[in-house]
Amino acid sequence: MDKKAQHRKIKKTWKSQPTIEGAGVHLNRAFGFHELPLLDPFLLLDDFRSENPNDYRAGFPWHPHRGIETITYVLDGDVEHGDSMGNQGNISAGDVQWMTAGSGIIHQEMPKGNRKGEMLGFQLWANLPSKSKMMDPRYREVKRKEIPIITTNDGAKIRVICGKVNSTVGPVQDIVTDPEYFDVELPAGKIFTHPVKSDHTVLAYVIDGEGYFDLDRVPFAHEVAGLNYFDMKPPCSCDNGTLVLYGEGDQITVTTDKHSVRFLLVSGKPLKESIAWYGPIVMNTQEELRKAFQEYQDGTFVKPK
Repeated sequence: MDKKAQHRKIKKTWKSQPTIEGAGVHLNRAFGFHELPLLDPFLLLDDFRSENPNDYRAGFPWHPHRGIETITYVLDGDVEHGDSMGNQGNISAGDVQWMTAGSGIIHQEMPKGNRKGEMLGFQLWANLPSKSKMMDPRYREVKRKEIPIITTNDGAKIRVICGKVNSTVGPVQDIVTDPEYFDVELPAGKIFTHPVKSDHTVLAYVIDGEGYFDLDRVPFAHEVAGLNYFDMKPPCSCDNGTLVLYGEGDQITVTTDKHSVRFLLVSGKPLKESIAWYGPIVMNTQEELRKAFQEYQDGTFVKPK
């Protein structure tokens, strides 16, 4: 462990909350509009894991996006998709869809689940800087076999979607917010340490098990959003559905005791720009937002290349 590194402490933790999105999809939202601009450049993280097809089969019919990137990561099940660029197909277990909406794209995402009726996945929204809001849309579908998996000396298994771990680089590159996106599994009684850029926002979202996301393990050492007003036992560890936002530093450390933990680790460079956001469109000013919706009504939303 590098003694010169400044370990990031937890700034705040909270639990994802149930919500309904799309045409009636029941999911858990880790963060969204109300957390702005706390997680800049990230806007939203939805957890759409379910074992009940009634929770997700209504899906996300045709809708527009402008000014952002949407990153869909599927653990299991299938999602049928199509867009105004002519792309269509399935995102299956282990696949990632990294879509840069840019100047405007219209698409649909229809979860189908697996043979058991399970649908397990996540969608992250990342903002685009003002200079890139109207860039040409770009679509990347990354298959499971393209995502490298490495195992550290201490047994952590890491799926490197975007960013770099040691000498291993993820398949998604050339993203304007310079993000990292990892799926990390850490066995019981182990430690995971990863260097991060000191000027980046860093967050972790726990998707299984239980772990400790800084070295203090002290209740009230950071801000915790309790489950209700009578919650009297803030935990030191973080379990399934917990969002961890880190403070300043250039390294994060996660440890486990009796239980393993699996989490998404995400970082990106903050934009520090004004945000005008309504529904699936995120711009910098209300006038830009008004123009986007007017163009959608007029049929001029999708721009020719």
